[in-house]
Amino acid sequence: MTSPSSSATFPRRGSFFEARRVSMLLRKEAVGGMLLVAAAVIAIVWANSPWADAYFALRDLRVGYAPWHLDLSLGAWAADGLLAIFFFLVGLELKREIVVGDLHDIRTAIVPIAAAAGGVLVPALIYTGIVWQQPSLRVGWAIPTATDIAFAVAVLAIIGSHLPSALRIFLLTLAVVDDLLAIAIIAVFYTSDIDLVALALAVAAVGVFGFFAQRYQRFFHLRPFGAWLILLPIGFTAWAFMHASGVHATIAGVVLAFTVPVNPRRGQQPLGGAGGLAEEFEHRFRPLSAGIAVPVFAFFAAGVAIGGLDGIVRAATDPVTIGVVAGLVLGKPLGIVLTTRLVTAFTRARLDPSLRWIDLAGVGILAGIGFTVSLLIAELSFGIGNVHNDDAKIAIMIASLLASLLASVILVARNRRYRRIAEEEAEDVDGDGIPDVYQRD
Repeated sequence: MTSPSSSATFPRRGSFFEARRVSMLLRKEAVGGMLLVAAAVIAIVWANSPWADAYFALRDLRVGYAPWHLDLSLGAWAADGLLAIFFFLVGLELKREIVVGDLHDIRTAIVPIAAAAGGVLVPALIYTGIVWQQPSLRVGWAIPTATDIAFAVAVLAIIGSHLPSALRIFLLTLAVVDDLLAIAIIAVFYTSDIDLVALALAVAAVGVFGFFAQRYQRFFHLRPFGAWLILLPIGFTAWAFMHASGVHATIAGVVLAFTVPVNPRRGQQPLGGAGGLAEEFEHRFRPLSAGIAVPVFAFFAAGVAIGGLDGIVRAATDPVTIGVVAGLVLGKPLGIVLTTRLVTAFTRARLDPSLRWIDLAGVGILAGIGFTVSLLIAELSFGIGNVHNDDAKIAIMIASLLASLLASVILVARNRRYRRIAEEEAEDVDGDGIPDVYQRD
């Protein structure tokens, strides 16, 4: 029998500084999620208004330098360019989790890694099974595999004021691993013919970026404008060559992030109680990602002309719509909860004692909110202007709304339960330090 001391608990209770960092991160993601929803709503309303032509003309307006393969529409600039900022932040968070976070210890990392993998595999299988009779539609198998952390955290922030902090950490870590899998899917399955010369130049630029970030991290920490004047041009160069190589340009954001140091250089003390340059960059650039990059992408990606009743009927009967909705709303929670159950049953890993399986079911449903990356994969799968791309986007929005509502039903009830527990813990009449009434579901 495994003793409690020999088994790993996930999520673990970190230091006060780590807990504060996670709390601040979730608040920023919640604000970003609200801006994301607002931008998407504006796009949908505009795209179906009498002024729809102006919206699509704006989205398709081309700007940029053609000889550098940068003559792109504004929609493409948002998808390939601005989302690189989002993926840069994902890369920073992922590297931090691997180096010093919950993913550093395989005993605790196995739970969120397996849960995220299950949350990718099951939706993909459900979607593929539904569209199997139409091979041309199978290319969209990855659309329902992604979780939108900003949107999901925004919902959790609204409905879950008293939910255990371990549940929030579980959702955050799960989403980070989910994003890693989405990045891998984009890199492997949505890469066209590769220009090896451009790719080699991109790798060289990444190497230069990493050299400066590692060698002069204290300089960039103390002088914020140094990053804008030195690292940003190098990073843009790496992005441009990555775009020209045929590899999706957002991958450049992740690769660049992986070169940023998480810990201070040996012999240097951290500044202000903080960690390395990765944490400093997270603090600086997250508002840019959550407040500008992701909402602007959502504005250009979410605008779909539904086309009245005929369009609604077409979308409702399209296997793509059915597959995406079923994959996100049903596949995500099934994959996450069942995989977590299997891992905790057959390994020494165990969940934090403050969590209940009904809590994880609520988070699993919440993970069915697939917005930013799902919209990107839909465009990569079918292309802008394709009717199945429009139907996939409609399905993503319907599934995200359904997942939000269903998760709210569970988590609001659980939030009330945890609020009562907190109130009872505060009423220790006999003074023995133990709640007078303490019995959870």
